[in-house]
Amino acid sequence: MKVSNDKCIRRLAWKSLMANRTRNLIAVLAIALTAVLFTSLFTIALSINEGIQQSNFRQVGGFSHGGFKYLTEEQCSELKDDPLIGQWGVRRFLGMPTEAPFNKAHVEVGWSDANYAHWSFCDPVEGSLPQEGTDQAATDTQVLALLGIEPELGAQFTLTFDVDGHETTQTFTLCGWWERDGAVQASHMLIPESRVDAILDEVGVDPNNPTDGMTGAWNLDVMLKSGSRHIQQDLDQILAGHGYQSETPGENYIDTGINWGYTGAQLSDSMDPATAAVISGMLLLILLTGYLIIYNVFQISVAGDIRFYGLLKTIGTTGRQLKRIIRYQALALSALGIPLGLLAGWLIGGQLTPVIISHLDGVSGVVSVSPVLFLGSALFALFTVLLSCHRPGRVAAKVSPIEAVRYTEGAGRKSRRPSGKRLAHKGAGRSSLPAMAWANLGRSRGKTAVTITSLSLAVVLLTVTVNFTNGFDMDKYVSNFTASDFIVANAGKFQNSVLDFTPDMAVPQSAMDDIGAQGGITDGGVVYGQTSSALEYITEDYFRQMNQRFYTPEQLDSAIRLTGRNEAGDLAANVQLSGMSPFALDHLTVLEGDLSKLYEDGGTYVAAVYAEDDYGRADMDSHWARLGDTVTIRYVEEWEYVDPDTGIAYSDAEDVPAGANWVAQPVKYRDAAYQVAALVTVPSALSYRYYGSDEFILNAQTFVEDTGTSSVMYYAFDTTGEANASMEEFLKNYTENVNPELDYESKALYAGEFESMRSMFLLLGGALNFIVGLVGVLNFFNTILTGILARKRELAVLQSIGMTGKQLKTMLVYEGLFYALGAAAISLALTLILGPAAFTAVGNLFWFFTYRLTLVPFLVVIPIFALLGILVPLGVYRSVARHTIVERLRESET
Repeated sequence: MKVSNDKCIRRLAWKSLMANRTRNLIAVLAIALTAVLFTSLFTIALSINEGIQQSNFRQVGGFSHGGFKYLTEEQCSELKDDPLIGQWGVRRFLGMPTEAPFNKAHVEVGWSDANYAHWSFCDPVEGSLPQEGTDQAATDTQVLALLGIEPELGAQFTLTFDVDGHETTQTFTLCGWWERDGAVQASHMLIPESRVDAILDEVGVDPNNPTDGMTGAWNLDVMLKSGSRHIQQDLDQILAGHGYQSETPGENYIDTGINWGYTGAQLSDSMDPATAAVISGMLLLILLTGYLIIYNVFQISVAGDIRFYGLLKTIGTTGRQLKRIIRYQALALSALGIPLGLLAGWLIGGQLTPVIISHLDGVSGVVSVSPVLFLGSALFALFTVLLSCHRPGRVAAKVSPIEAVRYTEGAGRKSRRPSGKRLAHKGAGRSSLPAMAWANLGRSRGKTAVTITSLSLAVVLLTVTVNFTNGFDMDKYVSNFTASDFIVANAGKFQNSVLDFTPDMAVPQSAMDDIGAQGGITDGGVVYGQTSSALEYITEDYFRQMNQRFYTPEQLDSAIRLTGRNEAGDLAANVQLSGMSPFALDHLTVLEGDLSKLYEDGGTYVAAVYAEDDYGRADMDSHWARLGDTVTIRYVEEWEYVDPDTGIAYSDAEDVPAGANWVAQPVKYRDAAYQVAALVTVPSALSYRYYGSDEFILNAQTFVEDTGTSSVMYYAFDTTGEANASMEEFLKNYTENVNPELDYESKALYAGEFESMRSMFLLLGGALNFIVGLVGVLNFFNTILTGILARKRELAVLQSIGMTGKQLKTMLVYEGLFYALGAAAISLALTLILGPAAFTAVGNLFWFFTYRLTLVPFLVVIPIFALLGILVPLGVYRSVARHTIVERLRESET
């Protein structure tokens, strides 16, 4: 027979709850603290995520989900109507100015529709975007400042820029402008699409077949209906639906790009088992932290009410109904504790977020108020509460009425340890007090384990945070951007990496002399850049391998037909050569072989340069040359241009009739043979900063003699620590006012960025440590408090049979110290055992991470915990001891 008893059960739960207000306050605080933990962490995490995304978007140059690159007009029209696309925008790149005053600024001229302009932060604050059929242009305030134009509507200006290798000068009328955002890498000058077509026609560039593969082509950016969760997958699905693919260059190939600014897209791309394990481990750690404190509260609560539950069983209450009583109480306490915790956690997170973000350069200061934040925190906290009261509910449901009446904490376990009463006689030795304390901890092993685990988590987390931030390797980080304390080069080399190095971009000797005159330079050297024509000859198979990503099979066949061959039938290919002095050679990473032969002037040896990924791993398929191979370089002094269809040769490419094909053939040249002495990778800072042709490095003197050029591409040098600041100041003034054609990079700049990022992680970890440590300490305090309160009668009995107050306090102090020592042992074991495995996974996420174990935080925190183990029991006992032994005996009996 079923009886509706929900109202009765709720009433019992409520009455029981109201009878223990002190314990309710502890439970509400525990639940609120758990909600604070979740909310503050989620607030900080989501706020930093939003700030990082906004900063990433500004660095990327836009916030569209992704796009399709270098399309024909027909492909663009076909793809933009795909049902997976929510919104679309189109852009066409026209050209870039490179001469002063734009040699230190990246400015792109082209057309964008309204959507693309908005997604690229090109929203005019004054005026509007250009109208079709006009000479209008819109740009940012920095471009106008470089042009020397006041931001006034209707102002006219003239700009000279390069369009696919053709220089053109055009006049525009200003129709709108926006403020320059320093974090955005490139400035845009937007003109009508009709003007783009007119200029392309004027300079003779076919937008469907530009030489550089991008000028005038259509770029389609999209906002996906599914959001940013799986951008690459959606883009591939869109292409597949129209018969295209983005995997293998060739037929039906369309290049795609995803916006790496979306952290979800980054995480999706890097999600491997190790990464997933680290993220899951962090979530479990946070959940476990909240679980431990609430579980401990409910476990102690059930232990205190066990006699009450036994009496309920004697009058017919079932185990299921007892579980419901505990669950109702948990929900009632959660209704009060969770909202308090959500509010407090958001306030704490809101205060910490700006401080944390201030340590991360370029990250927008955004405090998230996303509903997901509060909903997720509330659900996490509620789930933790229900999970925490599950086991105590089972304990209450299983206890029999007779067991409940006779219940004492830890009863039911046989122990060989002597009982407290036998040890309490007045003459008991001091050595028995630790044994009594140890026995007391063993009476409730579950509660002891929970408390020790909670404390140890705080120590482990602090040690992990310090080891994590300590593992950030500044040398690795900085070396990815610059190889020496300072590097000086032409400004165009730093601003536009695809710009070919030319003789007029060389660092003059006078500039190097001016820099050297400042003093403080400990070592330095140069990297010579190639400015003369040089070829290597490669097999057709390797030629196809190198170029298949850039051409369709038909285009590749045509390119091979129009490529010169040597006597052996191999195909001519451009080659990148550089000459390095010993200082620069010292910064190369040797994969195989020995660089010592390149230090010898006049030697006929080269190092073959291999590409590497962001983690510094060399791609051994990126070059054909192997150790010991002979490389023949053909230095060309004079060319002729042969029409393969007619066989007619021309001395200049411009003499070839319009529409005719031609093959460049060396007429006057000199061959030089070199032996590959080493396979190397080159720091990006000392490289050409773009890939395309095979690259070889020669000894500096050999390079100058064989190539006939002595143009310095980079002047790199180190300084003493005392001279760094003065050299930084000198170079800043020198490159701005004395020789503005030059620019520089410094280690100090990237070191500052590194320290800002490291400080951010340290502060974020510190906030997490504080919250988790507070949970651990309060859990410890709660355990000691409730444990002593629950044993008031027992402690009074011990005193009544002869144990002195001093002995009792000593025993309680031993209990506290055992908790602290237990936490120390577990945290040390977890750090030593799990640390190397966890940080291996971290190293896969952060390429500049090097694991270095340090136990300093462990050694600092453990004495603090030991002090707590002494002071907390003494403080709680002092409060209890205010009542006489007789009063405590009578109170417990009532």
